[in-house]
Amino acid sequence: MKSLLRAVLATLVLLAGVLPAQVAAAAPAPAPAPAVAEAWTPPLSTRGRYIVDAQGNRFRLRSGNWDGAQGSWNGSGDREDPATHHSGQPSHGIPIGLDRVPLPALLADFRALGLNSIRLPFSNEMLRTTTPVPDSAVAANPALRGRTPLQVFDAVVAALTAEGFAVILNNHTVTTRWCCGLDGNERWNSAGQSTAQWADDWVFLARRYRDNPRVVGADLYNEVRRDVFDDPNWGLGDRHDWHAAAQEAGDRILTEANPDLLIVVEGINWTGLPVDGFPHGRPTLTPVRTLSHTLTVSNKLVYSAHFYGYTGPRHSGATGMGETSDLRYQDMTRSQLEQTLYDQAFYVSAETGTHFTAPVWISEFGIGADETGAAPRAWFQHLTGYLTGADADFAYWPLVGWSTTAQGAPGGDSWAMLRYDNTGRRTGVLDPGDWRTGPWAGLAGAAGRTGPVPVTPAWYQLTTDHRDHNASLLTRAAGDWDSGARKAVCPDGARLAGLSHTGGRGLCTTSDLRAAAGGHTVVRDERYVPPGGDWAGGYTKFQCPAGQFLTGYSLRGQRLSAALCAPARTALPAGGRTLWFDRGDNRPPGAPGADFASGHYKGQCQSGEYAAGIAFTTRAASRPSPAALLCRPLPGA
Repeated sequence: MKSLLRAVLATLVLLAGVLPAQVAAAAPAPAPAPAVAEAWTPPLSTRGRYIVDAQGNRFRLRSGNWDGAQGSWNGSGDREDPATHHSGQPSHGIPIGLDRVPLPALLADFRALGLNSIRLPFSNEMLRTTTPVPDSAVAANPALRGRTPLQVFDAVVAALTAEGFAVILNNHTVTTRWCCGLDGNERWNSAGQSTAQWADDWVFLARRYRDNPRVVGADLYNEVRRDVFDDPNWGLGDRHDWHAAAQEAGDRILTEANPDLLIVVEGINWTGLPVDGFPHGRPTLTPVRTLSHTLTVSNKLVYSAHFYGYTGPRHSGATGMGETSDLRYQDMTRSQLEQTLYDQAFYVSAETGTHFTAPVWISEFGIGADETGAAPRAWFQHLTGYLTGADADFAYWPLVGWSTTAQGAPGGDSWAMLRYDNTGRRTGVLDPGDWRTGPWAGLAGAAGRTGPVPVTPAWYQLTTDHRDHNASLLTRAAGDWDSGARKAVCPDGARLAGLSHTGGRGLCTTSDLRAAAGGHTVVRDERYVPPGGDWAGGYTKFQCPAGQFLTGYSLRGQRLSAALCAPARTALPAGGRTLWFDRGDNRPPGAPGADFASGHYKGQCQSGEYAAGIAFTTRAASRPSPAALLCRPLPGA
């Protein structure tokens, strides 16, 4: 019983990660020289591992987290007492600093840091708060008096975008309180909120800013993690399945609110009990290798991860109770750290030409200005060096903090890049006395790739593990094409390239074959197999009509139920070859698209081929699942 109690208590400090002590405000620095906003054209999309603007030019997210609207109350004590708020900074549910600095001055400081984008956290509770913020919370911006937190949020979004910043909305918390321990904000559906309500809120907010093209992204949820009793998971199909919830919300945002938004999916931040001898760890983006996302609008997916020196791959970041013997990131050598960063996140962007290839945004990392430890300082320098070398997208946490309380006592968040006292005097990374200035300047000022990014073939994974996976807007518009079966359909602008023998997985690749008029044919028998055209003797063959190609399939249990074919915009060659995969993998050399059905036999047509049919058998002692593909040459191949 004692060990069980200890385990439960240990979870109570999960990811507590007490921040270093604060320092008093230093002398104010002169105002920064005006910085010129970089030119970019919204909306943003992705090409392989890069984010690009509407002209196809690389747009590297050089971001800061302007927090506060997600909440600052620590969860106990009087909400009106600054001492009960994170770092003694009551935010009143709005971005921090509006009580001390006029918006134009804040944005000028953001630009001086070299930022082009802002991650703007919010809580679901904030969306429904009708009480205006206190006048004191916007003392330096009196035009915002009398507004609700959401209306203040509106004004901040408008000011940022008017100055040319890209804004990525971040659902940080459910309730308006400080994250991220056992605080009722562990998952998107914590604190009594359902997945449907969470997705509804996202649709509401995405519609609210739909006419502002510089609101470019929806960062779906922050640091999904364990509560006292349950872990989140990636692909189990239950109510704690973060992979499925992110797919649902992302598709709803794109189809019901704004098809131009980037959809940012963060990896799982923590599972298990942080006690030696118990399973525990920080999966981050490791599950993406075998189960990625395919959205209804292509080229909109960005993956995200967070790294802090005081945490680790299996270390919660706690001290004392809840602390384990596992390595923290700051305990690692440079080579250990770089390998860990690759394994946990950066393989997603580094390994191009796979179903999981996407930009990786390190949307939180940070350290205190008052940090004196050699190991944490070395970690920060190694991390910023790695981000520079990897030409990565990044966002520092946090952007704004206080340097003293309103009463003049030392206080505030020493981790903030910009710290303002109660008179608006600034200290922080823009000042030479801050040890972080050098590493930050090296990262923010790194050139990285610029200019046009060429379009390259993209690959998409389909999964029918627990539900339909219809990524085609054209097919969705036509209704349910095989009622009662589990259906998978490639995104518009893609064709089916591969199938697994078992497990229900599929692989799609970009293609311009589909006729602009849309339409499709559901094939449930052999009516389109021509006389003398038996390409899989003894097997049932669902073959597309002449001039059509495979875009989807359906299953009932293990048995193939139907094939979905779409008309081509041009004449398609006939003939072709039979590709069997019921007794082993049968994929092209190098396996473009990567392993889309880990642990299962797979078949995949060559890059110069299109799939025109699926064969299976129902004979005794055989699996009734896909066993062969009819692969035909593409026009001009």
